[in-house]
Amino acid sequence: MKRTALYDQHIASSARMVEFAGYEMPVQYPLGVMKEHLWARENAGLFDVSHMGQVLLRGEGVKEALEAILPVDVLGLAKGMQRYGMFTTDKGGITDDLMFANWGDEVFMVVNAGCKEQDFAYLEASLVGCEVEVIEDRALLAIQGPKAREVFSRMVPDAATMTFMQSSKFEWQGVDLWVSCSGYTGEDGYEVSVPNDHAEAFANAFLAYDEVEWIGLGARDSLRLEAGLCLYGHDIDTTTTPVEASLNWAIQKVRRSGGDRAGGFPGADIIMPEFTNKPAKKRVGFLVDGRAPVREGVEVVDASGEVKGSVTSGGFSPSLAQPIVMAYVSTEALDAESALFASVRGKSIPLKQVAMPFVPSRYYRG
Repeated sequence: MKRTALYDQHIASSARMVEFAGYEMPVQYPLGVMKEHLWARENAGLFDVSHMGQVLLRGEGVKEALEAILPVDVLGLAKGMQRYGMFTTDKGGITDDLMFANWGDEVFMVVNAGCKEQDFAYLEASLVGCEVEVIEDRALLAIQGPKAREVFSRMVPDAATMTFMQSSKFEWQGVDLWVSCSGYTGEDGYEVSVPNDHAEAFANAFLAYDEVEWIGLGARDSLRLEAGLCLYGHDIDTTTTPVEASLNWAIQKVRRSGGDRAGGFPGADIIMPEFTNKPAKKRVGFLVDGRAPVREGVEVVDASGEVKGSVTSGGFSPSLAQPIVMAYVSTEALDAESALFASVRGKSIPLKQVAMPFVPSRYYRG
């Protein structure tokens, strides 16, 4: 298995390491998943996400070429801003979701660890005549939580005024930092790309503050579930379209209705009609009655026991002190407002549909 530049630091911090996307990654620390989760909601959590793929895209016409393979507005993205996007198939499915930033003459993109090799190959094949530089020598850290901005601003004062979805470059002790401001937890915070040979010192600078603790993949998953955010390979994959996944917001109006920039991306002929003609299923959120967690793969049924959907992410919400799930459910059942249940070992557990995110997001918008 591969290791990130911070592997030794995780071991020194008594992390429990597991395999994830071909890497040895920390799933939890001595604090434990529940306390790590609540720490990130109340203070500032530090996450090693260096396993994710970083890539720089350059060249004449690179943004036009990128817009041809992404169903989102690339050309309209202002310099210094980033946007959520996805790669789609000719059948409308999703092969990965990602973040990309407009840095003027180049585009910085971050993709999922488990998909990065195929993504890099796809970019190479699709962006003809453009440079695709895979970044191998930089770690990626995320600092998330209500105290994350205060902490990071002590280290990099110029980043204090960054707002949600901004992306820029700064210096810390002479080290070049690539900084974005978004957050997979629903909390305010930053993602910082730092050279591998400075990653340990940079992480230690964060950990020197009482407000900061290491957070593992276990709490990262429960935090993103509360935020109602998709995990690739679970809530979205090649069998789900963006509209089925309730990611309509990610496809801007300029790409889906009227004008010469509408459509033109892989799967557009499948995806575009779903904006007006409802798809057969939709990703929705539910509160679970009782205390027993409902896991991925559990069937969603109606009162007669007929299967209406399936859970894609589920677990106990530390913030709400009850189980929550995301599931794909037939549009017909949702429109009929049918009573729905999770079928667990022959028992029907009541589900209550609620809007997502389950816990309100706290991104800083200025």
